[in-house]
Amino acid sequence: MTSGVSTGLAVSPDSGEHWAAEGAWEVAPGIHRIPLPLPMDGLKAINVYVVQSPDDEDGLTLIDGGWAIPVARELLDKCLRSIGSGFGDIKRFLVTHIHRDHFTMATVLGHEYGADVALGLPEKPGLDLLHAAGRGELGGGNPFSSVLRSAGAIEVAEAWELGRRVEDLPDPVDWAYPDTWLDGDVTVEVGSRTIDAVHTPGHTPGHYVFADRADGLLFAGDHVLPTITPSIGFTVPPEPDPLGHFMASLSKVRALPDLRILPAHGPVAPSSHARVDELLAHHEQRLEQCARSLRSRGPSVAAAVATDLGWTRHERSYDELDLFNKGMAAMETKAHLDLLVARGQATCTGTGDGDVYTAD
Repeated sequence: MTSGVSTGLAVSPDSGEHWAAEGAWEVAPGIHRIPLPLPMDGLKAINVYVVQSPDDEDGLTLIDGGWAIPVARELLDKCLRSIGSGFGDIKRFLVTHIHRDHFTMATVLGHEYGADVALGLPEKPGLDLLHAAGRGELGGGNPFSSVLRSAGAIEVAEAWELGRRVEDLPDPVDWAYPDTWLDGDVTVEVGSRTIDAVHTPGHTPGHYVFADRADGLLFAGDHVLPTITPSIGFTVPPEPDPLGHFMASLSKVRALPDLRILPAHGPVAPSSHARVDELLAHHEQRLEQCARSLRSRGPSVAAAVATDLGWTRHERSYDELDLFNKGMAAMETKAHLDLLVARGQATCTGTGDGDVYTAD
């Protein structure tokens, strides 16, 4: 789901400029937002948040680290210097989740400079799989093949497998295990701040948001994004009900005080409650669209149902999507169908051509 403002056009109130504009933008006293570039056409940047201790004794805590590519590293160094700091001042990374645009720079810099890297414990199976892939233990296949095939997107799975290159294998330097595993909901002391680390599975199994209740801030990662909805179902090993977990996590965040959203992608936004309500309503609407498709089509795989849905803010058809986004759409549709099954509104039967869903 997108909001009324396009991510590509969104201006962030802290900078007064496009949200991805270069700089260290102060979002609250002692907290700066640094957008770092991403090597992809869709999302232009990731916001890394720098939390400075008032007395400097605890150094810097960074929430997320960015993608470990040279241009992002150079810009992070430049922006930290602009606020009188450097890599050596970083004492801790609090990483919202395992995806490479959040985790890889954190783990590279953390191990170079001795900063503690914290990550949610439920991300460990995914890291284990990445390490196995890096050792060549998964063969030449794509780790998402099984998910795509279960979604009935056989041709997409085959194309993803053919497109996988040796240089795409995970680099163990980028995926080193964290120093600290976050397990359950915990409290983290960051200088004089008390931050609640809240487990919010869905986008990934070990996703966390970090709530600074005293200052009314939610470091939201990819859980609550102000202009788009995060992908669901794009995770390995596959989860049995990722959308169910995501919606439960949204309700969990809704139960917190209404906080200002400091997202990983997009502009700073005023109300976590308002955005969570929008996201929950969007997915309920999407679930009804999936159920309607099943009732009309009869027993179907997720990739077939995906052709009945609109994609992106422009409501593009499935056939208009590129190969990567067809895979994402099929996996996300499967996540919605799996939640219909969990709610007793559909049944699922595994076949050699994918999981077949039937409306109840």
